[in-house]
Amino acid sequence: MTELFISAFITLFVVIDPPGCAPIYAGLTKGASAAQARGMAVRALLIATAILLVFSLFGEDLLGALHIELDSFRIAGGFMLFWIAFEMVFEKRTQRREQRVEKMIATPEIEDVSVFPMAMPMLAGPGAIAAVMLLMNEASGLQQSLVVLAAVMAVMMVGLIAVAPLMRVLGDKVEAVITRLLGVLLAALAAQYVIDGLKGSFGI
Repeated sequence: MTELFISAFITLFVVIDPPGCAPIYAGLTKGASAAQARGMAVRALLIATAILLVFSLFGEDLLGALHIELDSFRIAGGFMLFWIAFEMVFEKRTQRREQRVEKMIATPEIEDVSVFPMAMPMLAGPGAIAAVMLLMNEASGLQQSLVVLAAVMAVMMVGLIAVAPLMRVLGDKVEAVITRLLGVLLAALAAQYVIDGLKGSFGI
């Protein structure tokens, strides 16, 4: 039970990537007051949690309606997570997020970033949706899945609120190292999803 919880937590933590999202959020909320920044962080996390919760509860029914077997989704989800891991290791994901920040800053009329791009696609993106659907099936029940999701979002909340002092302590280089290490770990977890999916599909 404990090992399953740790594995599920690490998978969702790495996909949502609090160390990578926090500095991006700091860039998006530059110029906002502390109260405004906290408010947007809370809204973004609530919206993202609701989206992930819906997919964790009804994702399997959606697959059934589309006649997609869970093992097929494991394989597809594994490849998707592996692509995210590849981008994390080679900093492609960070570059794309920074470009999104520059576009948001270039359009100052857009002030509230809680829905876009924070809630979607940064927090509840395709990778996170695939991860929660896979974890819902792997976990022993709904309660454990909800605990994992709540734990990751709690860490994300702390990261978004404490991002300014945190970045002063860590710096860009340390953040890049952490992101690469998490990417390698996610690649291994993604490979395991693909292996499990192939085993289930071919009865190995």
